[in-house]
Amino acid sequence: MASTSLITTLVVGLGLALVLGTLAHRLRVSPIVGYLVAGVLIGPFTPGFVADQELARQLAELGVILLMFGTGLHFSLDDLLSVKWIALPGALGQMAFVTALGFALAQMMGWPVGAGLVFGLALSVASTVVVLRGLQEKRLLQSERGLIAVGWLVVEDLAMILALILLPALAGILGGQEGRPGGAENGLFGFLAPHTVGGALALTLAKVVAFFALMLVVGRRLIPWILHYVAHTGSRELFRLAVLAIALGVALGAAELFGVSFALGAFFAGITLAESQLSQGAAQETLPLRDAFAVLFFVSVGMLFDPAILLRQPLLVGATFLIIVIGNTAAAAFIVSALRYPLPLAVALGISLSQIGEFSFILASLGVELKLLPEAGRDLILAGAILSIFLNPLLVVGLERLVPRPRPREADGAPDMAGAPEIPELPVTSLTNHAVLVGHGRVGSLVARTLEAAGQPYLVIEDSKAIIDDLRRRNVEVIAGNAAQPGMLDAANIASARWLISAIPNPFESGNLIEHAHVANPNLEIIARAHSDAEVEYLKKYGASFIIMGEQEIARGISEHILSQVEPVPKKLHDEPVEP
Repeated sequence: MASTSLITTLVVGLGLALVLGTLAHRLRVSPIVGYLVAGVLIGPFTPGFVADQELARQLAELGVILLMFGTGLHFSLDDLLSVKWIALPGALGQMAFVTALGFALAQMMGWPVGAGLVFGLALSVASTVVVLRGLQEKRLLQSERGLIAVGWLVVEDLAMILALILLPALAGILGGQEGRPGGAENGLFGFLAPHTVGGALALTLAKVVAFFALMLVVGRRLIPWILHYVAHTGSRELFRLAVLAIALGVALGAAELFGVSFALGAFFAGITLAESQLSQGAAQETLPLRDAFAVLFFVSVGMLFDPAILLRQPLLVGATFLIIVIGNTAAAAFIVSALRYPLPLAVALGISLSQIGEFSFILASLGVELKLLPEAGRDLILAGAILSIFLNPLLVVGLERLVPRPRPREADGAPDMAGAPEIPELPVTSLTNHAVLVGHGRVGSLVARTLEAAGQPYLVIEDSKAIIDDLRRRNVEVIAGNAAQPGMLDAANIASARWLISAIPNPFESGNLIEHAHVANPNLEIIARAHSDAEVEYLKKYGASFIIMGEQEIARGISEHILSQVEPVPKKLHDEPVEP
């Protein structure tokens, strides 16, 4: 089936991931566990069908690009800069501590210095995909923890890019096979091709700064302009195509021209578009492909795992695994706590970072290529990555059960951490008998106009920074964040509200929101939108009182307009008997 290997890899990979992901969900664990097992089953180390590993890896890379692009759409440079004083020292400190642990284990195994550095560094960088997927599943991307985690990941990515570029220049010194510094012969700056460590470092910084400058000066204007131009064509197909072309094009250009990773390039492409009014539309258009290819990432990771290593080197695998999970968790939690952040936030952030992924695989492969890292080291890194990704969702669930979510401090004599940066408490509205409008996009903004015209008090729950800023300029009460975020409905005083209006298009998010709102206020009238009969039944099941289906309303409006302009036809006139 070599001629159809792409189709076969997609069908078998996604199909098996669906079955095992559903089973994992039924067992109340993250579907990620099922995706990883699916990868193991179609990998080269288990009997039966073996998928094309190289194709799976490239397809997974698309998922990473789209995931980071979608994440960038929900952030701004201001958001990242707001957490720089914790993300920068935190990420670098955590990486240094775990690298030292890995180096110590390598020395115990008798490996040279270079192998120890590569091995330790590979154990210190978290998987961007795993962290972001976990935050999205818990609706925490816009929370304090989410902002810190994304900033932390950006710093780690930049540090790994620097390491990947410097490693070939240092390989000879570290006892490996000397290579050309960081592949400097490639890309826009290839003609410089420095042959010293200092030159490689200067070139790396120049390329990163050049990329950031280009995105800020040119991308910030050009990317929104392109999408606005395409949007004015009125073609959703062209708009979707433009979004994908921009996300993938910027990622590829960042990697080929500036030596920046695909993921980081796509992330900054999303940030440059985040200030545009079209950003929410762009996020929706990439969502289906993003989810599908993100699943393939986990499948491709599972394909790398050789279960036999658990029998060949159980002690070394266990030690590697403990460094990844306990080392990263302890280092991140300690640093965050030392910076005077609340302990629950520190532990939760540490656990979310207690796994390794895509950059670790790249670094391990480069280390083997440069004769710095033995192949046994790469096998241990892969085993540790698989086990840590497998366990991470279980640790998150365990933490949630053991440690309650942090709530506003009660007057119970709990010590006050003077000067500690707290998780911002959601502003609680003073409105009663009001409408809670979730989403202020194309539908929500029209509903808001109606509420204003009727003089009905209302507030908006919205997670788009541009829309939030616009509403606040107009003195509209708005709560920033996702409606499913813990404490959000309490802040909106849902218990005293008259209506909940869910104007968001995603039926699954809407169903989750409706279920919680109905429990909090059984007398609440809940109004929602749907796109099909199946969605109507789904939302009704969770407590929606009144559901509008777009196609029905359009058909009704057209029908009423036609009927208002034609004379009524007497029914069954030709069947009536004719009197003599």
